[in-house]
Amino acid sequence: MTVQDPTLSRLTDEERALLPSDEDVAFYAEHGWYLSKKLFTDEETELLEKASERFYAGHRDRTLPARPPKLAYWEPGHGAVQRHNDYIHYEDDTIARILCRPLIGAVAARLARADEIRVFQSTLIYKPPVAEEQSNVVPWHFDRHYWSTCTSERMLTAFIPFHDCGEEMGTITMVDGSHRWRETAVNDATSLHFAERDRTELDAMLEENARHNDTEVRKIPMRIPRGHVSFHHCRTYHGSGANVSDRPRRAISFHLQDGDNRYRDFHRSDGTRVSYNHDALVRRTSEGTPDYSDPEFLPTLWRSR
Repeated sequence: MTVQDPTLSRLTDEERALLPSDEDVAFYAEHGWYLSKKLFTDEETELLEKASERFYAGHRDRTLPARPPKLAYWEPGHGAVQRHNDYIHYEDDTIARILCRPLIGAVAARLARADEIRVFQSTLIYKPPVAEEQSNVVPWHFDRHYWSTCTSERMLTAFIPFHDCGEEMGTITMVDGSHRWRETAVNDATSLHFAERDRTELDAMLEENARHNDTEVRKIPMRIPRGHVSFHHCRTYHGSGANVSDRPRRAISFHLQDGDNRYRDFHRSDGTRVSYNHDALVRRTSEGTPDYSDPEFLPTLWRSR
């Protein structure tokens, strides 16, 4: 996979005008989410949709050299459920060229107050227009729980729909300010993915954490115009509802890491060692640990220094 060298990247005047303002950065710090200006052109979102259809039909520019144990990877035999396909930036060059523009990294760097932004993961998502399809409902969670092998607390996610995206399509919904909450528990089963846990348990956990912080759950459905991007902090609770519209919800969840992020050894309270899919793919550091700066799988999008 080829991504533009970020040390050679320069934003145009038009791109600089799209960066978050100081007020936007302060809003993100307080609320844990941010809705961007229009970062992708209509031509780019059209290309993303066409490339995704080619991918679903079987096109790959390359495939992963190994299949990690918890890889999300929809195949036609899985049927008309919500589709998740990880590492789309690795397997499809057209999608990678659009996703991995320095502008996206520069926006993330402003929000995270970081000097460098790297890809952490990218997931192609297709939510079919089937109101009763239970896989379309994503329960409340925050991403940091699943990144327990990471050292950073500044990681963030860009949610990129290929079209106007509102409540009727099951848009992403944020729990306002929840990234600043204290958790009731630190080292437990929260590192398990939401697909491995009971939905009612996750709903109860959200309410319990709100009470623990003497606050209420304030849900903000993100109404995202085509070409705009919803960013959220790695500790912001979020989820999404059913797609009751007459067309599929197409999007990419683009997870990003700051340049200081590194692998750390992490065990659950029952002693189980936690691993992330990268650990089966990326090169090793001199200490023998997974290298979360491996440019083959986790390229750098933006570097300010």
